[in-house]
Amino acid sequence: MRVQTLTPLELAVLKTVAYADVFDYPMTPAEVHRYLIGLRATPADVDAALNSARLAPYLVYREGYAVLRGREACVAVRQERETNAHRLWPRAVRYGHAIGHMPFVRMVAVTGALAVNNVKAGADIDYLVVTEPGHLWVCRATIITLVRLARRQGVELCPNYFLSTRALVLSDRNLFTAHEVAHMVPLVGHAVYRRLRALNRWTDAYLPNAKGPPPITTTLAPDGRPPAAWTRALEALLRSPVGRRLEQWEQSRKVRAFRAQAGPNSETSFGPDCCKGHFDGYGQRTIRAFHERLTRLKMEGDGEP
Repeated sequence: MRVQTLTPLELAVLKTVAYADVFDYPMTPAEVHRYLIGLRATPADVDAALNSARLAPYLVYREGYAVLRGREACVAVRQERETNAHRLWPRAVRYGHAIGHMPFVRMVAVTGALAVNNVKAGADIDYLVVTEPGHLWVCRATIITLVRLARRQGVELCPNYFLSTRALVLSDRNLFTAHEVAHMVPLVGHAVYRRLRALNRWTDAYLPNAKGPPPITTTLAPDGRPPAAWTRALEALLRSPVGRRLEQWEQSRKVRAFRAQAGPNSETSFGPDCCKGHFDGYGQRTIRAFHERLTRLKMEGDGEP
């Protein structure tokens, strides 16, 4: 049987599981529904498609997970990584709230592997940080101090994506970025998070069922406390002409260094309102690996709307 005989919903389900397979990540039915590629559907419709006899040559169930046939060993991998993630989440929340108390921070969200509980042993904690405009680089510098202190405690923090509140509309519009947006788990600044999602409704074309934060958010501590008095005092000080010159100096020296570091396949962006330090081309590699799986399945299309 060729996959071209599947219904559009069955094809979408198979594409969704194939994308997750890039990360060795079998999916529950609820996850297949939330991250269904390119089609709106009800959970009942997705469950019916998952149980279709036409998908049986391509998908199997193991311990409640849908996984590509021949990739059943990934179930044990996911279970091990979930155990790692549960150990890491308390630290992620604690340090995320600490980042939220740094000057000019307006939102903190966990991203990357931890956001989907798919963490290898020894992994770091990825964060996206949103700042007040005009202070992104000084804000980043203060957070890097916290990163170094955490490293001394054996915790690897990786705040690798900074945006100001006037740069919430994302320019990289593809399936990988849509997943990153849908996966992120806000810890601080939920109102800013809701604004970011509203300004990036283009993600609906890729993942139309992935509304709001993932369910894991409900198990975490609520939005962080209001900024401490020292935070507000330091912000007032850094809004001075001296603070503005410090911001310009820090931006100039770090952008110069980062641009020298970036290679031809980097997915980086540096400026007054953005510091995206994705140097390894991970998003491009992910899309290529997804396309390779579609080719092996003899599927037409690539998940692009």
